[in-house]
Amino acid sequence: MSLLHLLIYFSSLSFLGYAVSYFKSPHMKNEFKRFGLERVATFTIILEIIGALGLLVGLISNPILLIASGGLAALMFLGVLVRIKVKDSFLVSLPAAFFMVVNAYIFYQAIQIAQSGIEAA
Repeated sequence: MSLLHLLIYFSSLSFLGYAVSYFKSPHMKNEFKRFGLERVATFTIILEIIGALGLLVGLISNPILLIASGGLAALMFLGVLVRIKVKDSFLVSLPAAFFMVVNAYIFYQAIQIAQSGIEAA
């Protein structure tokens, strides 16, 4: 299994796990309240689920991989900005930054695949 495939599975399963925990744990909903984003929390989680599933579909469709990884990287970039706005510590902000970088890397690799003409990741 290539590094790209490993990162796709890791990111996808992580986002799906986060989504499940949002619906199971009051802590996750409280985090969105703390960020002042409770009105868009469910929408954000839906975007994460779509992105996670898109990464998996992206294993066989590079255009979907581009959209999903780019969308998740952008979503995590916004997550980092929110963490900065609420003055979270570096360590607390690290997961959002980490997933931003992972998905940006997947996006970059998907661009490389598209430019090389290879059909699947």
